[in-house]
Amino acid sequence: MIRKYWLIALLFLLLPGCKVGPKYKRPAVTVPDGYRGLAPDTAQQNAASLGDEKWWAIYQDEQLQALIREALTQNFDVRIAATRILQAHAVLGITRADQLPTISGGASGSNVRLPRTKITPEAETSTNQVNLSLAWELDFWGKFRRATEAARANLLATEWGQKAVISSLVADVASAYFQLLELDVEMEISRSTLATRKESLRLVEIRAQGGTTSLLDVRQSEQLVYGAAANIPDLERRIEQQENFISILLGRNPSSITRGKPLLQNAILATVPAGLPSSLLERRPDIQFAEQQLVAANARIGVAKAAYFPQIILTADAGYQSPALTDLFSGPAGFWNFGGQLLQPIFTGGRIRSNVRLTEAQQQEAVLIYQQSIQQAFREAADSLIAYRKNQEFREQQALLNAAAQDATRLADTRYRGGVTSYLEVLDSDTRYFNSQILLAQAQLEERLALIEVYRALGGGWQQ
Repeated sequence: MIRKYWLIALLFLLLPGCKVGPKYKRPAVTVPDGYRGLAPDTAQQNAASLGDEKWWAIYQDEQLQALIREALTQNFDVRIAATRILQAHAVLGITRADQLPTISGGASGSNVRLPRTKITPEAETSTNQVNLSLAWELDFWGKFRRATEAARANLLATEWGQKAVISSLVADVASAYFQLLELDVEMEISRSTLATRKESLRLVEIRAQGGTTSLLDVRQSEQLVYGAAANIPDLERRIEQQENFISILLGRNPSSITRGKPLLQNAILATVPAGLPSSLLERRPDIQFAEQQLVAANARIGVAKAAYFPQIILTADAGYQSPALTDLFSGPAGFWNFGGQLLQPIFTGGRIRSNVRLTEAQQQEAVLIYQQSIQQAFREAADSLIAYRKNQEFREQQALLNAAAQDATRLADTRYRGGVTSYLEVLDSDTRYFNSQILLAQAQLEERLALIEVYRALGGGWQQ
């Protein structure tokens, strides 16, 4: 008889179990032939992309590289993302275990004494037992395999989510570092301008004492000095706050930040290799995250549909039972039982149907999110390429403006010393020159920030 039951169980195992629910198929998306925003003379179909490069090949300042490495090790967002991967691994293990049988063992012993009554005599019984139990719900309809598929997709989504965090962190550290270097440039400009204006004030005061100029010129010269001096404390505040911000990105308490190369020595690219737009779908972490979320949602439809079909459960129990411990493992003390159970839902009040509709709607939402993330990625890539090219053009014009403002300041000072014009012209020219220097430094910063955004938008930064 026992062979008969084991043959039935083996038959169930050998039957080709099916998996209900739709198989995953990547949704159709419209991929442009090339990125909008590239320079007209740039080859649109070049397979090489800036996004394929490792971050240390893009950011070649050794101090910046050291800061990024520290951030990748100590930043709390990255560490939190790592713990989420561990959680997803555990969830996958829990879900996958449902495909396997549950085996448990036990032992019990009892000794019962019954008192004598008017009807029955005094009695004492003893029972000792050891047993091994098995319960197994056969995954004939693929419910547990679909659930495992969803859990595995969630794990991959979590891993891509960590890559997205890393990509954003690398961009944030680089951006904050370049902003700090630009503030250093502004500080250098302000201190140099203050020293020049103090010297100019000294000369004006000498001229006023000699009667060759008026007290008004002295006061106007003092305005230039005080304006430059007032700018320095504000820059000191911004520099320290920027250092605090970088420190938090590094996972440390607020502290000073060591600099490497000056801003202008951090090289930029004349043109950006954007690569093929179709490759962006495989390289951007947020797109991969959205697709794995879609895979999981698609698999959960199969889990929901499996509830329409009967559950097939195998159970088995074997062991020994005897009133005496000495006879526990003797032949007559052995026992076993084997059985199967089939449970078919008949009436659930529409619960199963509603759950299937829910998972289908969630899958449709995941499709739309996936398609939306692709469009957003193409937009970000195009925006960043446009910004980089136009920032280059703006910086070139700002450099010409700064050179003109510098020469105008020199000419105004010469004219004033020759008595041809008033100090008001010097005041105006000097103010314009100071502003143009600051704007040029900011344009140089924006050009580098735009390159960082291009690199991130093209899916770079997470490669280790």
